[in-house]
Amino acid sequence: MSKPIEELEAIATHIRSYFVVEDEAREKALRSCRQVIQYSARAIHALHHQEQDKAKQLLDSAYRLVQDVNRDLSEHGELLHSGFVHDAQKEFCEACITLALINKEALPKPEKLGISYAAYLNGLGEAVGELRRYILDSLRRQDFSRGEELLIIMDSIYGVLMTMAFPEVVTHGLRRTTDAIRGIVERTRGDLTIALRQRELETKLDKFSHRGGC
Repeated sequence: MSKPIEELEAIATHIRSYFVVEDEAREKALRSCRQVIQYSARAIHALHHQEQDKAKQLLDSAYRLVQDVNRDLSEHGELLHSGFVHDAQKEFCEACITLALINKEALPKPEKLGISYAAYLNGLGEAVGELRRYILDSLRRQDFSRGEELLIIMDSIYGVLMTMAFPEVVTHGLRRTTDAIRGIVERTRGDLTIALRQRELETKLDKFSHRGGC
């Protein structure tokens, strides 16, 4: 066998070994990321059903998996910054931020969560939809205590994301998320305004009825 062929075989063997390791790391990370998304979705579901402890337990499990993925892919940069990792981090962030805002806790920072800035911003944007759901559920229960407060937070999130005018390749589709938020905020503002006016009218009618009875 000639020397060039021997060299080629050696190079191919080295590359093949690298891809074997890379593929194994990818498959393991894929499984973990799917589980992160499942835990995060279940946590949000629990949160909307006022099962706070369950939501926190699920997010603790998701957090451990996120850290495992970061560690396992630390030497596989392309995989660590791939779409499936970003999606898992985004869903995890969305659940964590929703939990914090509903519980009036400090917002978790991206470094604490162990996620990328792009995933954090997209998760922050996705949380706006969950806050709308929380407000509407509260209105159905005749609970008006936090509607305006959370609407201000939603509007503030929109304002912050509007300032992140960077290429999509950097922000991973943040512009689409931001555009969707605008509609969510305005619909929520309308729903809340109607509900508050309805409550005010009912209060006035109730007072009028009592006066008439006297």
